[in-house]
Amino acid sequence: MKIPIVSVSWLQENINNPELIILDAVLDAPPHDLQIAGARTFDIKNKFSDTSIPLPNTLPQPQAFATEARKLGISKHSKIVVYDTKGIYSSPRAWYLFKSMGHENVWVLDGGFPAWEKEGFAIEKVALKSFKEGDFEAHFKADMFKNKFQVLHNITSKEAIVIDARSADRFNAETEEPREGLRSGHIPNAVNVPFSKVLKDGHFLPKEELKQILPHQDQNLYFSCGSGITACINLIAYELISNNQPKAIYDGSWTEWGQDYNLPIEK
Repeated sequence: MKIPIVSVSWLQENINNPELIILDAVLDAPPHDLQIAGARTFDIKNKFSDTSIPLPNTLPQPQAFATEARKLGISKHSKIVVYDTKGIYSSPRAWYLFKSMGHENVWVLDGGFPAWEKEGFAIEKVALKSFKEGDFEAHFKADMFKNKFQVLHNITSKEAIVIDARSADRFNAETEEPREGLRSGHIPNAVNVPFSKVLKDGHFLPKEELKQILPHQDQNLYFSCGSGITACINLIAYELISNNQPKAIYDGSWTEWGQDYNLPIEK
C-alpha cells in the first residue's frame, strides 16, 4: 500500500488536479457549516454503511458502495483525499472503506479541516450539490474485513493479534460502556492501543515515534474498537510504520462482541 496520509500543503499544491476529489467524512450529516472548498460530503452512517444491519457503521455491500460513490462523481481513476473536522477521527474509516473496495488512490488529510483552516486555505459553506455520475467500480478485498466468527476462531488459532482502540478504562472494564446493553471488558488476548496515543493535536505522530510505541509490529493484526471507526485510526498508524503485514478491521467491534453473551470476554 502507498503512504496513507498527505499534508495540507500537498493538498493545496494539488488542488487543481482534475482527477482529485476531496471528501468530507461525516458521521452525522450535516454536522457543520464549513468545508474545504470543493469538498463533497461522504456520509458514513447513512450512505456508506449497511443500514439494514442493527450495528453502527457496518461495511456496505460492494455494489451499494459503488452506487453511492458514483453519485459523488467518483471514478475508477479518481485520486481521493478524505478529511474530517476533528483532525483525525472519521476520515480513516472513509479511507478504509475505499481500500477495502479495491480503490488504491485514496489518502487521509493529516490534521484535517482544522489544519487546513489554520493555514488560511480556501473554505466554503456546506451546501447540497449534485455531480456528474462517475464510473467507480468496487472490487471487495475480503481479507481486509473480519467478522465475529473469524475473530472467535483467532482466539485459539492465534493467527493475528487483536488491537483494541478503545480507552484503557473501557478495555479493562473499569467503566461501563457508553452503549447500553454491552458487557465490559475485551476480546480474549487482545492488546490495548487507545487511538488517542497515536495522535497529537489532530495529526498522526511521526513515524519514528509510532515505531517506539506500537506493539506487535511484525505480526498479522486485526483492529477493533467500539463501532468500527477508531479501529481504522490504529490501522493507519501501523500502515505508516509497516505496510507489509496483513491488517484487517473487525467491523462489528465491541458493539457486536459486547452484546453477544455467547462470545468470551476478558477483564
